[in-house]
Parts: sequence; structure tokens; C-alpha cells
Amino acid sequence: MHIIIVGCGKVGRTLADQLQEEDTDLTLIDTDSDVINDLTEDIDAMGIGGNGASINTLMEAGVKTADIMIAVTASDELNLLCCTIAKKAGGELAAIARVRNPDYSEELSYLRQQLGLSMIINPELEAAKEAARILYLPTALEVNSFAHGQAELIKFKVPEGNMLDGMTIAFLGKTIAHNILICAVERGKEIFIPSGDFQMKKGDIISFVSSRRSAKDFLETIGFKTNRVKST
Repeated sequence: MHIIIVGCGKVGRTLADQLQEEDTDLTLIDTDSDVINDLTEDIDAMGIGGNGASINTLMEAGVKTADIMIAVTASDELNLLCCTIAKKAGGELAAIARVRNPDYSEELSYLRQQLGLSMIINPELEAAKEAARILYLPTALEVNSFAHGQAELIKFKVPEGNMLDGMTIAFLGKTIAHNILICAVERGKEIFIPSGDFQMKKGDIISFVSSRRSAKDFLETIGFKTNRVKST
């Protein structure tokens, strides 16, 4: 897979470090030739000093045969321009742009569709959303949203003395949790996809899916505090 990264700051460098471990052909573009030279000494990649929004630079980088283009310069507008030009020149190439300005937050979906980009990501916004999800249920080990926020995948650990210790999945569904789905149970180094007769034990890490409201009600019912963290 041929991947072009425009912008070799902290994010670009981190991406390059991670992607070089995969079976990829990396090309790095940055206006600072010294940055490119330093980076290509440490990473197995081709480096080009130049403007990622220049069609000549992109052609030199092999945009016509590239599979993915990732633009992570310090300028949101430049990232969008780089990806737009790459899409026009590269055919089936998938383009990803980093856009950090809050002014664009409500327009990301529109920009992605109109410019034909595969993804527009705001790292700070995504980090804030993740923090908000975790703080909504501070007793959970992990909270992940999907289906556009309509459902949550939540992990929690069964503490000693909890009512779930010794309870079967079937009994839980019949008596307590009607609106949740237990997906997996981690016990030590083993992972179980539990059937109805599976018996939960203290120390188990339970993963379940439900709506946010149902998750909060369930955790409260089994004795977990779900008071949201508040600013003071």
C-alpha cells in the first residue's frame, strides 16, 4: 500500500512511525527539507521537500498510484487543499485531512462530502468527546460509542461482593438487565463469548452494549456509582 503523508510535525512523524511497521510504501512531504532529511534517516520512507498542495510535488510523490493521502500540516485550509488536489489527480485515492479549527466543527460532514474526502478528523474534538463519554460513566473501565452515539459499548470490572458474582447471564437477563447485551467476559488471559448458563465471577471484566440511559440504569442497579463528574 502506498501512503503519502503531507506535514511532518508531531502528528505526521507519529503516523510515519506507526505506518512503517505495516506493509506500506511511505512518501513524506514537508516544506522544511531539514525535517524531511532528519525523518527519513530514522524511517524507511521517501522524503520530498516541497508544498503538498503543488501538483508537481504530488506527482513526484506518486499521487497517481497512491492508495491513501493524509494531510496533517499546521494549516487546516492547506490540508483540505492538499487532499482536494490529490483527489483530482489521484483517481481512487482515499484522502484524509486534519481540521482543528472549531469554526469548522459543524461543517466537517459537509466538507467531507463536497470535497470527496474519505475522512476529516479533528483530534482535539475527538479527544474531548472521548473524555465526555468516560466522565459520563466514571466507574466504567472503557466507554465507546457507535451507531452515531445511539449505542455504547461499556467495560466494567466485577468487584468483590458484587451481586453479579456467581450470577448466570440468563438470570441477569431475566431479573435485572432487560435492555443490555453482554458481549464478552474477560477472565484473566481468557475471553469468553458467554451463553446463558455462563456464571460471572468477581474480577471478571464484562463488556456490554446498550443505550446510554440503559447503561446508567444497569450500573446503578448492580451497585455502581454513576454520578457524572461536574466542574466546580
